[in-house]
Amino acid sequence: MTEVETVTSERARPDETDLLSLHEAIAELHASQGDFRTAYEHLRTALGIARTARPQIPEQLRREFDRLRRERAQAREESLRDALTAVYNRRYLDNRLADLRGDARTPLAVALIDIDLFKSVNDTFGHLIGDQVLRRVAELLRAGVPAPGFCARYGGEEFMLVLPEVQPGTALRIAERARRRVAQHAWSEICPGLGVTISVGVSHEPVSGPEQLRMADDLLYAAKHAGRNRVAYRERGGVRVLEHCQ
Repeated sequence: MTEVETVTSERARPDETDLLSLHEAIAELHASQGDFRTAYEHLRTALGIARTARPQIPEQLRREFDRLRRERAQAREESLRDALTAVYNRRYLDNRLADLRGDARTPLAVALIDIDLFKSVNDTFGHLIGDQVLRRVAELLRAGVPAPGFCARYGGEEFMLVLPEVQPGTALRIAERARRRVAQHAWSEICPGLGVTISVGVSHEPVSGPEQLRMADDLLYAAKHAGRNRVAYRERGGVRVLEHCQ
């Protein structure tokens, strides 16, 4: 179930409740948006209904409930997205990782990604171009993530692919394809002379959460130390780097 579906299922559907409960639900939705005056009016109406027979639900009230529920779900989803790149933000990333690690039966791989020499992109082409690069990289990364995995902005020019339910070899292939998509993208269409690559550290170790992130960070450093535009991983206790450039 997605975040939006989770939120929209918090309340029963209008045809599964009575008018009293519906007014209470609408009051709660208005209150969550800071409209306490309207919320109070619906609570007062609910109180009046509680003292009398409960009539049928007017269609207009059903529509208001559905609209408010959609708005609340959209606001919830937007709060979990990075404003610039539209991938999930660090808040969602941390919460989702905690949930996934709670299920020891589910294999989990993470790929920590850094845009190579991003500071030079900003210095050479300007921050507006830098923002376009961040958005495009996010699109390219997200395009290759199989469900139920996702892409999140880890911070600055760093992203993370979270890949549950995949084996080490599959995680490595996903990361390498992401590297290749970025390296082969037509960056000159954004700005002549622009070129962008990424370095990736893939961790699929059965270790604690902080240790897995530390390991992914170490592997990312190994990929950069090997010349950037690489994917680094661990195999048989040692660090390996894929040498497929461009």
